Amino acid sequence: MDVQTMLFHFLGGLGLFLYGIKSMSDGLQAVAGDRLRVILEKGTKTPLRGVLTGLIVTGLIQSSSGTTVLTVGLVNAGLLNLRQAIGIIMGANIGTTVTAYLIGIKLEDYALPIIAVGVLILFFIKNKRLTYFGQVLLGFGLLFYGMSIMGDGLGPLKESAYFIGLMSNVDNNPLLGVLIGTVFTCIVQSSSATIGVLQELANQGVVTYQQAVPILFGDNIGTTITALLAGIGASVSARRAAATHFLFNFIGTFIFLPLTILGIFPLMVEQFTNFIAFLIPGGGGWETLAIKMKIAQTHGLFNMTNTLMQLPFVGVLAAIVTKLIPEKDEVVVDANAQYLDRRFFGNPSVALANASREVMHMGKVAGQAVDNAMNYFFKRQSANRQYVIQMESATDRLENQITEYVLKATSGTNLTKEQSDQRYRVLQVIGDMERVGDHSVNLIELTDYALENKVKFSEEAQKDLMEMFANVQDIYQASLDALQKNDVELAKKVLEYKKVLEYDDVIDEMEAKLRDGHIHRLNEGTCNGSYGAVFLNIISNLERIGDHSVNIAKYAMAEPKHKLT
Repeated sequence: MDVQTMLFHFLGGLGLFLYGIKSMSDGLQAVAGDRLRVILEKGTKTPLRGVLTGLIVTGLIQSSSGTTVLTVGLVNAGLLNLRQAIGIIMGANIGTTVTAYLIGIKLEDYALPIIAVGVLILFFIKNKRLTYFGQVLLGFGLLFYGMSIMGDGLGPLKESAYFIGLMSNVDNNPLLGVLIGTVFTCIVQSSSATIGVLQELANQGVVTYQQAVPILFGDNIGTTITALLAGIGASVSARRAAATHFLFNFIGTFIFLPLTILGIFPLMVEQFTNFIAFLIPGGGGWETLAIKMKIAQTHGLFNMTNTLMQLPFVGVLAAIVTKLIPEKDEVVVDANAQYLDRRFFGNPSVALANASREVMHMGKVAGQAVDNAMNYFFKRQSANRQYVIQMESATDRLENQITEYVLKATSGTNLTKEQSDQRYRVLQVIGDMERVGDHSVNLIELTDYALENKVKFSEEAQKDLMEMFANVQDIYQASLDALQKNDVELAKKVLEYKKVLEYDDVIDEMEAKLRDGHIHRLNEGTCNGSYGAVFLNIISNLERIGDHSVNIAKYAMAEPKHKLT
């Protein structure tokens, strides 16, 4: 056995396989675009719908890791709750079996022509969507070509006394097989790849079916490492979602490993396969099935059965991870609309009133983003940083939801001037509120830069910034109050609006004053000049928040009968 040749073939084939999976997944995700996120957000009203959504999305992009990481991101942004995420994760485990089934179908002989077609499309077709399709084909071909090369490298292992001894130990100790699968998948971070390697090892006669099943369970546990890594530094809910992925697969292994040792689970797979033999490519029952397809079938039935068993206990899983990962007073932002009732699409007046209430909800979320950005700058607590990210995502989502709701509620309808004015103000105000959220994120990014580069501001600079933060918070809150109040005393309202407008001049003057003061401190040597841009960018973002606050107040200056309620 030439160890070097074997190693080169295995590593090179594995590299092509991994690149093929990534290329295929990236191409499919590019074709789907932002629709994947929308599908995940909207397809999770019940745990069962979440399972189906996770299955479909993973089947489309051929990456359970991609689906779970996207899910963790949506939970982190407050767009999904933990129970919704659990359903998607369960479905993702089923969806990832598609790759194993594809490998089970012997397509290695067509790998090179598929690669050739993919490359031709990539290089000679200018249509972007077709280019993505070429990328998918290229990845698909490389996946099978990599499998073929790996097979050449893995074949000699059946003559290796060491490897035969290792696999014999798996026969005697299935937990060793689980450990091997877990560690290997943690390293590669792709269960599709490690299961593909397992299928090829079995195809070469290096691993028996009985040895492959415990390793298969380990592969399922190891694939959770990607989601766990994605949860590091994320919100409590996101970390819980990642932990659920691990717990779900661990419980499945805990249940099915003893059933495998007793011979019950393999018998279940065999009987089920014989029952659906007419659906399997090539036909025939378990005995005539190729070893690659046997492993794929075992993988598929394990994930489906595991999901069916644990689906009724989604609440229990959520409770367990909630206990394991305590909240520590973290507040998760509700990014969903509270007042946009679609039943009033036929009644523009009520629909616009609902939209106006939602505007105030959005305004409060944006204001909380400013507050937490300030706390993060002065207190440097990671929780504040996370709140700002969630709140900014919430303002983006609410802006889209309010816009869609208002347009659908008022399209094709003869609006009165009052209703038309109200629609205009709603659509304008939410744009300013969304920008307030954006500037809040800019502030935390500047704070991050200051932390990473050990920027230290003088006491005088910190005092100036604290004063400007406080003034900006006041002017923003005043603009919301002006927008929300229903008092029809026009004279009093005008005075309030004037006060807000004059306040903006104070902000502008303060910005100029702070810039002058900062330059003076640079000359005095009390501030480091290399970090001056951080200070100036902070006050610039605060000044922009002041500008948007004034814009909001201006929209509240209309006659009372036209103002937002």
